[in-house]
Amino acid sequence: MTEIGWIIGGLVLLFGFVVFRGAPYVPSHRRQVERAFTELYEVSDEDVIVDVGSGDGIVLRIAERHGATAIGYELNPALVLLSRLLSRRSRKTTVHLADFWKVKLPPETTLVYGFVVERDIEKMARKLQRECDRLGHPLHFISYGAMIKDHPSLRDLGAHHLYVFTPLQISKP
Repeated sequence: MTEIGWIIGGLVLLFGFVVFRGAPYVPSHRRQVERAFTELYEVSDEDVIVDVGSGDGIVLRIAERHGATAIGYELNPALVLLSRLLSRRSRKTTVHLADFWKVKLPPETTLVYGFVVERDIEKMARKLQRECDRLGHPLHFISYGAMIKDHPSLRDLGAHHLYVFTPLQISKP
């Protein structure tokens, strides 16, 4: 196999394996994210935003421009490196090479943003409810693309959908 063949094969493996754990890498459109962070959920310096599958980090950088602390989780090591490189001047942005399904949200999390494919949206809703219950405070969630069945959105803006999860109260006997 030629050197180019090895490089192409490596890239296919690097980007392809992520599809089995979540959504494929699709760059976010700055204008759409900007509108979601102003018209759907007004992001401020009081927010800690988690981006699921943060890719190249554009959502993180937009969130930070609005004053928020931004935390990304990404499975693809090449995208983590790219995101860290593009965010190197950011003081309130961190990117982790991690599987979101296996991490606990930071206690200060106020908003979760994710491009979630249809097959994983209900799994995401269950994870967010568990995390909300664990943290003991509401969590907002902006889904790009898929809608959660049986959980009405607060607002919609194009392909973005805003949800809120509130802690479930368990009554003691």
